Amino acid sequence: MKNTMWQQLMTAPKTITMREVPVPQPGPDQVLVKIKKIGVCGSDIHVYHGTHPYTSYPVTQGHEVSGQIVAVGEYVKDLKEGQRVTIEPQVFCGRCYPCLHGKYNLCEKLKVMGFQTTGTASEYFAVDASKVTLLPEGMTYSEGAMMEPLAVTVHAAKRFPDLKGAKAVVLGCGPIGILLVQSLKALGAAQVLATDISDGRLELAKSLGADFVVNTKNEDYAKALVEAFGPDKADVVYECAGTDITMEQAIQNARKGSTIILVAVFGKRANVDLAKLNDSELDLNTSMMYRHEDFVDAIRFVNEGKIKLKPLQSARFAFNEYQKAYEYIDNNRESTMKVLIDVDPTEE
Repeated sequence: MKNTMWQQLMTAPKTITMREVPVPQPGPDQVLVKIKKIGVCGSDIHVYHGTHPYTSYPVTQGHEVSGQIVAVGEYVKDLKEGQRVTIEPQVFCGRCYPCLHGKYNLCEKLKVMGFQTTGTASEYFAVDASKVTLLPEGMTYSEGAMMEPLAVTVHAAKRFPDLKGAKAVVLGCGPIGILLVQSLKALGAAQVLATDISDGRLELAKSLGADFVVNTKNEDYAKALVEAFGPDKADVVYECAGTDITMEQAIQNARKGSTIILVAVFGKRANVDLAKLNDSELDLNTSMMYRHEDFVDAIRFVNEGKIKLKPLQSARFAFNEYQKAYEYIDNNRESTMKVLIDVDPTEE
């Protein structure tokens, strides 16, 4: 193994460089992972534009990732060289109330690799063995790099506990929305209606399991909802667009006594009708990242063929083309789902 490696570094908004640094040595409780693929997330783009409220510069990004273990620390007993892995990028304290009660995704001091601490965008990455999850042999590294966003949607789907036979709505068909459509069906939802203002995204959602799709730019959502599910409407609505318009659609058209789950991150303070929320006794729930069991379920669903990831892979860029990847996303927002960085282009 060589002594130095290339690492991505964003020094300021819209400014990405590659620097040569020493290859890290794994600590006694760590493994060294040779990074294979990295996915670019919407939050990464916010950092690129300088609009992420919780990230400062310089920062090495990368939190959607796959790789192969190439070295293990002396205290690591249940992992070995050669294993294929993904990395869970949450860094939590383990001592606060949420952590002590199994909800470390809500840690009072939560940090995320690639935002508040160093991310995986390098040729090698040393990480605590506890943050590594094994990938099955048949799974590609490209699929492995999408386990993190898929875990987000598996966790979000499970925030509604009665999905078996449920009728669900997904408002917004970006990558998270379409992954959520698939996650809902994998977890037993009977029917899913998906909305967006892009016909292309809706066609993809339909091909990956949505039973009904509605372009709310051209169609009346309230009417389409009743046409799809009848007067009882949906059991649960997932808001994945993060706009006042879609949140209002959720609140104004929900069946009384049903549930709305906020999945999207609002970029600004929302202005919505809370009186209607109260009058209809709606349960407004939220979803924050994931826990290990969500990664396990995500991997299982892909391995069982219940969730397909390749149709969401829009484009690939070499590791030294990070800047081009972001520019591509900016110029192709309508058609782009998931862009992958080929840190190691020799394997799929």
